[in-house]
Amino acid sequence: MTKENMQLPLLPLRGLLVFPSMVIHLDVGRAKSIAALEKAMMDDQEIFLAAQKKDRLEEPEPKDIYSTGTLATVKQMIKLPNGTIRVLVEGLYRGEIVRYVEQNEEFVVEIKKLEDIQTDYHEEEALMRSLLNQFEQYIKVSRKLTHETFDIVSDIEEPGRLADMITSHLSLKIKEKQELLETINVKDRLKQLVRIISNEKKVLDLEKKIGQRVKTSMEKTQKEFYLREQLKAIQKELGEKDGKSGEVSQLKEKIDQSDMPDNIRDVAWKELDRYEKVPQSSAESSVIRNYLEWLLSLPWTEKTQDTIEIEYAEEILDRDHYGLDKVKERILEYLAVQKLTNSIKGPILCLVGPPGVGKTSLAKSIARSINRNFVRISLGGVRDEAEIRGHRRTYIGAMPGRIIQGMKKAKTVNPVFLLDEIDKMSNDFRGDPSSAMLEVLDPEQNSNFSDHFIEETYDLSNVLFVATANYVNNIPEPLLDRMELISIAGYTEVEKQYIAKQHLLPKQLKENGLKKSNLQIRDDALLKLIRTYTREAGVRNLERQLATLCRKAAKIIISEEKKRVIVTNNSIETLLGKPLYRYGLIEQENQIGTATGLAYTAAGGDTLSIEVSHYPGKGKLTLTGKLGDVMQESAQAAFSYIRSRSEELNIDPSFHENSDIHIHVPEGATPKDGPSAGITMATALVSALTGRAVKKEVGMTGEITLRGRVLPIGGLKEKSLSAHRAGITTIIIPEENEKDIESIPESVRNDLRFIPVRHLDQVLEHALVGEKNESNKR
Repeated sequence: MTKENMQLPLLPLRGLLVFPSMVIHLDVGRAKSIAALEKAMMDDQEIFLAAQKKDRLEEPEPKDIYSTGTLATVKQMIKLPNGTIRVLVEGLYRGEIVRYVEQNEEFVVEIKKLEDIQTDYHEEEALMRSLLNQFEQYIKVSRKLTHETFDIVSDIEEPGRLADMITSHLSLKIKEKQELLETINVKDRLKQLVRIISNEKKVLDLEKKIGQRVKTSMEKTQKEFYLREQLKAIQKELGEKDGKSGEVSQLKEKIDQSDMPDNIRDVAWKELDRYEKVPQSSAESSVIRNYLEWLLSLPWTEKTQDTIEIEYAEEILDRDHYGLDKVKERILEYLAVQKLTNSIKGPILCLVGPPGVGKTSLAKSIARSINRNFVRISLGGVRDEAEIRGHRRTYIGAMPGRIIQGMKKAKTVNPVFLLDEIDKMSNDFRGDPSSAMLEVLDPEQNSNFSDHFIEETYDLSNVLFVATANYVNNIPEPLLDRMELISIAGYTEVEKQYIAKQHLLPKQLKENGLKKSNLQIRDDALLKLIRTYTREAGVRNLERQLATLCRKAAKIIISEEKKRVIVTNNSIETLLGKPLYRYGLIEQENQIGTATGLAYTAAGGDTLSIEVSHYPGKGKLTLTGKLGDVMQESAQAAFSYIRSRSEELNIDPSFHENSDIHIHVPEGATPKDGPSAGITMATALVSALTGRAVKKEVGMTGEITLRGRVLPIGGLKEKSLSAHRAGITTIIIPEENEKDIESIPESVRNDLRFIPVRHLDQVLEHALVGEKNESNKR
């Protein structure tokens, strides 16, 4: 360090620059800055202030800080409640950073003092006068500075200090102020400042002119508004058909030409008369106009001509949907009855099934097959009765309900109207929308449907309503009573393969710019895709995975310049990653205390392994696997039945006194419930207590009573599909479900052996290995 240079702590400034002779408050919050202040206070209260090149930097490096700054003295320092420090500093003179001495907790720099260079006294005096004159003119057009500021700076006699003081009062960018700080030659600094103030004054003059123009334009607009109002009054006196009068004439013409019923036409004329008398500026005017537009836009008599041809309808349903034979048969029966009766009145169809099985597209196919317009509204999440019946016109922003809005979209009085997700309606303090739906779906009432907004009755009797739902249990009973359920269970793996080949893959190839020859998916790879990358009853996720394969293939074809991508059983993991799901498979050998049950889920059927173990204890029964109330009760019933029949089952009668029983259903994170696991739990319990193994190829489903009776269950088709997929060959079912075997696809039915049973003794006879007298008495 030279004798003239000195070492000082550095305080980097953000968005601010301090000039010599300038006194200013600073708020300091960064750790390094606070450390620099504390070091300055411990020394001579002197600190070096330099601006950052970029304001947003929280931790600036030396390269981010200007080298020229101002040496200042700290006059006052106050610690604020929020942790920051407010300091009062006074700039002393310019300085330049020679080098950075320390960069640890704070910056310490070596600086050299920069003295002002004065060359020509007379020229500097002339520049000072010119600068003061420009600054005075600038203050007159500026709204930020007062004339007192000019009085203060005009008393300064030193040219360099005058330039610094005026610069500190200007709204300049940091870069411009830094250039003035770095200008040591006083004459050059004055010239530069005169030029800057001159430019700033021109900008302010231009802003003032623009402001005056805007004010003049606003006055002109107000004047035009006043003249237009006068013109309307004159036109009204003269009877000219412009303005609102012309609008009323157009509405009259539309009412005359509309096909409204007479009672609706009378209402329209009455409302039009009110609209003509109400001032246009009134809020009621827009309400009446909106109401009239709704009356005119609704279809009152327009209808499409039904063309119910059963063969044509069957052709459309077969072309649009593969499988679902029972569903399509019921739809064709429905259409045949409509043709014979020449009436749409009858049960409302409700298509029930898991997501992605084609419920909505089936409704579209029905509309196409009978030449009707199609309209869909989604009822998922609807919890306000006004969503169905509309709002009263007295409310701001009132509008009709979704039923009337749908009829407007349909443009005819006899569309196919799809009520999507009818099981997902709910209710709260705003009313019960499902109650409002009762009038819509009741053929005896919907000819006089009342919407709160329209207020007049609207005939819905010609509409063919079709509803969809995922869960029957979520549909309110009164609504359920008005609908006929058509269950869509889902697709078998064979059906999914066919749908993927014939429908989904060609569609995705086209959407992703590929040809049929560009991508080939082998049958085994497609089966693996269906089994391990999707878990659903429908084909929605299957289509997404096929789309992913098409995108992967497109990338390979473009980047690797290949003409064809072949997806095999081995290469599919390379393209899609590790399998997302695993499907249940039968045990490799007969197991003691483990039985395979069949379950019904939202994604179709699945296999359920139930495990039982027992060990010395005091008769405690433990149930694990996140079981619902129904399954817990099934376990209790099975346990009680085995206790009551322990002698006949060759089980130690005192097992419940000296043994603890643990029943576990794997995949404990997945909630499980349903009335079909009773015989499976009972079989696993008997197997564990007698030592007789359960046959590995047997799956079972059915509920049990305390007397051992086997009760019927639902979802036999889905459960059978999952059993077939898992390799099970024998299924024990309740005798009352024997009639449901016909609903199972023939390709699956032929590979399975169904054993109908009435009592648990029959279940044990077919499920356990060996005879009772061969078992180990426990």
